Amino acid sequence: MKEVRFFFVPEAGSQTELPAEEAMHALRVLRLKTGDEMMLMDGEGTFYRAEVTLAHTKHCMYEVRETFPQQPQWAGHIHLAIAPTKLMDRMEWMIEKAVEIGVDEISFLNCQFSERRIVKIPRADKIVISAVKQSHKAWKTKLNGMLAFRDFVAMPREGRKFIAHCYEEIARTYLYDELRSMPASEPTTILIGPEGDFSIDEVREAIAQGYVSVHLGKSRLRTETAGLSAVMMMQLSKT
Repeated sequence: MKEVRFFFVPEAGSQTELPAEEAMHALRVLRLKTGDEMMLMDGEGTFYRAEVTLAHTKHCMYEVRETFPQQPQWAGHIHLAIAPTKLMDRMEWMIEKAVEIGVDEISFLNCQFSERRIVKIPRADKIVISAVKQSHKAWKTKLNGMLAFRDFVAMPREGRKFIAHCYEEIARTYLYDELRSMPASEPTTILIGPEGDFSIDEVREAIAQGYVSVHLGKSRLRTETAGLSAVMMMQLSKT
């Protein structure tokens, strides 16, 4: 049986043509032709079964045949705020895998010990879209641009807030133990620091803003591994 391909089309229900990049993939790579079936996702909770009505050079027109509203795959809101790594390919790998596992929102932090202070959101967003299609997610993960650590922690947020770090002198609890004691539907935000960790002053500032000090286990993890581990723990606590 031929696999039905998914395409990301914002406001798919009110459109009739695939976006340029999706059309190129549909026509040049998958060789879709008039009459072929495809599935569309709008990134806001709905899938659409559609039929190609015109396949010509750079344009792929379609008509929606059936609409499938989706139910959330997990409870609550999962928000990962992370300081990007110096080598962006490691961060891009983490973004891809975190989206496949399931995360609602990703923010990037500019910290005292950060080695990367610029993130190209359009490029990262393409990785998100690819991962959303690959994993058949009905909702697209929201990406936020780089924000100074102090500004981020000062912003009001619903639900529980955690900061993961490696300072033994500051009391820490195991993140997963904290998550298991919470209602699954409670929104959750976790902060992951740069390769040199947060500064101790940043940890104290976050705690003063209501963040709970946690660790991710006995192993010392790289930034991208820590981010993915935290997402996985939040997923397990909310599904």
